[in-house]
Amino acid sequence: MSLVCAISNEVPEHPCVSPVSNQVFERRLIEKFIAENGVDPMNGQPLSEEQLIDIKVSHPIRPKAASATSIPAILKSLQDEWDAVMLHSFTLRQQLQTTRQELSHALYQHDAACRVIARLTKEVTAAREALATLKPQAGLVAPQAMPASQPATGLQDKATVLTTERKKRGKTVPEELVRAEDLSKYRQVASHAGLHSASVPGILCMDLCPSDTNKVLTGGADKNVVVFDKKEEQIIATLKGHTKKVTSVIYHPSQSVVFSASPDSTIRVWSVTGGNCVQVVRAHEASVTGLSLHATGDYLLSSSEDQYWAFSDIQTGRVLTKVTDEAAGVALTCAQFHPDGLIFGTGTADSQIKIWDLKERTNVANFPGHSGPVTSIAFSENGYYLATGAQDSSVKLWDLRKLKNFKTIALDNNYEVKSLVFDQSGTYLAVGGSDIRVYICKQWSEVLNFSDHSGLVTGVAFGDNAQFLSSAGMDRSLKFYSL
Repeated sequence: MSLVCAISNEVPEHPCVSPVSNQVFERRLIEKFIAENGVDPMNGQPLSEEQLIDIKVSHPIRPKAASATSIPAILKSLQDEWDAVMLHSFTLRQQLQTTRQELSHALYQHDAACRVIARLTKEVTAAREALATLKPQAGLVAPQAMPASQPATGLQDKATVLTTERKKRGKTVPEELVRAEDLSKYRQVASHAGLHSASVPGILCMDLCPSDTNKVLTGGADKNVVVFDKKEEQIIATLKGHTKKVTSVIYHPSQSVVFSASPDSTIRVWSVTGGNCVQVVRAHEASVTGLSLHATGDYLLSSSEDQYWAFSDIQTGRVLTKVTDEAAGVALTCAQFHPDGLIFGTGTADSQIKIWDLKERTNVANFPGHSGPVTSIAFSENGYYLATGAQDSSVKLWDLRKLKNFKTIALDNNYEVKSLVFDQSGTYLAVGGSDIRVYICKQWSEVLNFSDHSGLVTGVAFGDNAQFLSSAGMDRSLKFYSL
């Protein structure tokens, strides 16, 4: 039941009640009456606007006038409503058409913008690569450019091929790979102590020829580099030329060429067949502490106590790039290329592991966590793991995808880590130092432990498919282990 104004007999829009007569009025009408007469219209008693009481009601539906109940009036009302609906529909169609046109225009502009962005990005990338061959790099001793024969795009193409091959190999474990239960049965099968001089004892580094693991390369405290044939058990070449001990050696994977580095500040390139030094790379002003060969086989990465890392051409002996982290200002203790060749890691004397982008010559990641100088780093063949050792008697494993330490292998107190190496399949990790330990990756459980050396173990390496394990130490001996 709706309220009805006592004056107009219609449903009021703003109803109020008079406390004098208790009648309901339209506020607009009663206020006008009070203004003219000052009394209640129903009983004539005095009444003011302040006495009126508003009534809170939901919006009422006003009844139609009696004249609107006739058939012609109803038809007219329906016609008016139909016309209103049609006009509203027409307006909506117009708005829809306009919106469609605007959306079509916006999509066209978006597509055109994407094409322009893609073209500009391509041009910027090309310009940066071209500029990278010309601009001086931060920390360079002298402005050097990448060689014309191997621009940055060449390194990128090589890295793409290496990544594809590595991922293909990583899908399956080689059938010839020695199983963990067989590896745990390895014993020493040979030991050779006559490779280097006894007057200054100690083998400080070693490497195996990747294409023929019977050929072993060692560097000694006697300043000599020795190439040894495991199968024939004889020395192939003794390379002399360094003026101080040899601390890093690398065997070229496809050429009869080896590389060595020394605290005499030089890196030497040797011909095994000729038995002579073919290049001397003078990239540093202090002891060279680390050496790594790029996947192309044409360039060397080196680190030094002079706080610089250098990228050099082995054919010409020319230093292409030389960079330091000026903010850190500490000596570099080791260096190693990632298997793909576009990034590499360096260890520092203040316990940091730094990851660098070769093309941009920039430090892209840092791994803190060790205490004491970093002594060795090694990238796994799977491309995701990095193993590092330092003078804190521990080996840390880092995930390059998540940039974090996911495993720490705590070794005995005062254990000195001197060498870390993954096998070619990335299944095993060998640690050389106070003794020799081999861990199986993923589980990171120890499967092998040898204490045959009477001095520190300075180098360890796996043969093909882990068919044998070799080691060298400060006791001047080169040892081999297998079933």
